[in-house]
Amino acid sequence: MNELEQQLQKIGLSDKEAKLYLALLSAGPVTAREVAHLAKINRSTTYVILESLVKKGLVSSIEQNKIRKYSSVSPERLLSHIEDQIREYTSMVGQVNSMLPQLKSIYTGIGPKPKIQYFEEAEGIKTVYEDTLTSNETIRAFASIDDMHEALGEYFPAYYHRRAAKKIHIKSIHPDTTASRERMKHNKKEAREGLLIPQDKFGFTPEINIYNDKIAFMSLTEKHAMVIESKELADALRKIFDLAWIGAKSISKK
Repeated sequence: MNELEQQLQKIGLSDKEAKLYLALLSAGPVTAREVAHLAKINRSTTYVILESLVKKGLVSSIEQNKIRKYSSVSPERLLSHIEDQIREYTSMVGQVNSMLPQLKSIYTGIGPKPKIQYFEEAEGIKTVYEDTLTSNETIRAFASIDDMHEALGEYFPAYYHRRAAKKIHIKSIHPDTTASRERMKHNKKEAREGLLIPQDKFGFTPEINIYNDKIAFMSLTEKHAMVIESKELADALRKIFDLAWIGAKSISKK
């Protein structure tokens, strides 16, 4: 590629447009076949490229004896072609500026969309538990120890040990049962701060974990789970948990 071809491409011509344009400058009126040979371009695409140059006003065409021939116009047309583009883009800039307020209001209204993942069966729920081991903060959890161990008995307490080894602390609220009381005996070793609430009034089976920017909902009886990744929603659930923690602490003292 010579320097002129490079410069023509910089002002918006394609590589083949630049080759054909330069070939036509020195060739005079020629057929598409002839200019394709001069420019060393495949003849099948030459007609399309020539018509593109004609639309840009850089090439003219004329039919003589039922044969169409092409020739370049004065090189000064390049300058007017660029000026035409500048006027067109200036007009487009004005149109975009006029649309910006409405576009911004739409963008602000939508905001970022939460990422939602769905899991099924015991293996899917284990995947969610494994993801909690990536937490870089204290996990907040509503959890039924009885349902956890009934659903995935072989998975616990190895999970607790691995979480504690990673120094991932958890604050958790549990229905008060025999299994829960037994588990609370291991709180220090398992990096847990747990509170018990009356099973008869506040018993529940699903588990909710809040960590990082995620909320994990797990049904240990129906064997499915959903993880929602959303900073806004996770922040809201943290506050709800912290409020529930205050209430649970008051009940535990009583």
